[in-house]
Amino acid sequence: MTSTDDDAAPRAHPVVRLKPKAEARAIRHGFPWVYADELVTDRRTQALTAGALAVLEDGERRPLGLVTVNVKSKIIARMLDRDLEAVIDRAWFAARLERALAHRARLYPDPFYRLVHAEADGLPGVVIDRFGDVAVVQPNAAWAEAALSDLVAALVAVTGVATVIKNGSGRARGLEGLAEEIAVVHGTAPTGPVPVPMNGATYMADLMGGQKTGLFFDQRENHAFAARLAKGARVLDVFSHVGGFALAALANGAESALAVDASAPALALAGQGAEASGFADRFTTRQGDAFAVLEALGTEGAQFDLVICDPPAFAPAKPALEAGLRAYERVARLAAALVAPGGYLVLCSCSHAADLHAFRNASARGIGRGGRRSQIIHTGFAGPDHPVLPQLAESSYLKALAFRLDG
Repeated sequence: MTSTDDDAAPRAHPVVRLKPKAEARAIRHGFPWVYADELVTDRRTQALTAGALAVLEDGERRPLGLVTVNVKSKIIARMLDRDLEAVIDRAWFAARLERALAHRARLYPDPFYRLVHAEADGLPGVVIDRFGDVAVVQPNAAWAEAALSDLVAALVAVTGVATVIKNGSGRARGLEGLAEEIAVVHGTAPTGPVPVPMNGATYMADLMGGQKTGLFFDQRENHAFAARLAKGARVLDVFSHVGGFALAALANGAESALAVDASAPALALAGQGAEASGFADRFTTRQGDAFAVLEALGTEGAQFDLVICDPPAFAPAKPALEAGLRAYERVARLAAALVAPGGYLVLCSCSHAADLHAFRNASARGIGRGGRRSQIIHTGFAGPDHPVLPQLAESSYLKALAFRLDG
């Protein structure tokens, strides 16, 4: 497929074209994706290698930018650069990484943060979390997998990290037709969990075998807000993972904290974090299904001054939305029963498909059905190391609602 006359100079990249009725305006205004049903997929397009570069044109054959194409994915094309002459090489990656690093270095005195947040940082499908001199890369799109060597070389040159780990796991890679793999691609593997200072506590991150990249930096600001409510409080942290909210609360003077999670390894890391932080004597854990533990605590008559529930994505995509909202409502109902009069309940959602309005309504219904009245005192989102691309709603996924409950 070509948009040039026969006597015109050939382009360096093949051309892919939007269907005549596809909306090009959104892409011109910054939307970074083309869906499979929007693109003309003739034999030449079908023959493109997953992750290949191409020039995207609208239905009138006007160029829109340089994209990467994967015909195996519902997101068939991702915008890389508006400059048709851009060369996607090590220097190109370095420029993007330098821009991302300048923002994080301004925000955080220590090198522990999300360095690259995919499309919002101009690297579609790429997530990079930094843990001191170790970086964990998630190449969740076919083009990033193909260009991994240049990406890693640029990452080492720009940041000076000694070790880079590829975490090729998760749902996003499956949608791109990519295999799962966790491997060290530069340097040597950590010999154990990596300590991460955050909000006055020390967290332990398993970078080779933990969930996602090993730690959730996105909740840092919400941890800090909840910790402001925790001084002198009895705290319950449900879906705790490695102790996110619990350890921050203890660092800010909580009387005690109970962490609940289904994963024994995650709770063990939380315990190590409490020990490293110096408040193991105020920290306890309870392994089990979160819903079952919430119900059991209710039966036991347990009460807490601050309860936080930070579950996995119950609604990762639109088909799961209704079931996901029912799950969020159930969490809110069970958790509300455990909050002491005048206490606080923090509810979180990382579901792309459940927007703030839907999540807030589900949470409020659950609290009401739990027989409690509430007021919202704070709404939180992911931290500033997780920037949002305004044109891409999916880049704004995390919501945290803090409620104060009456008697």
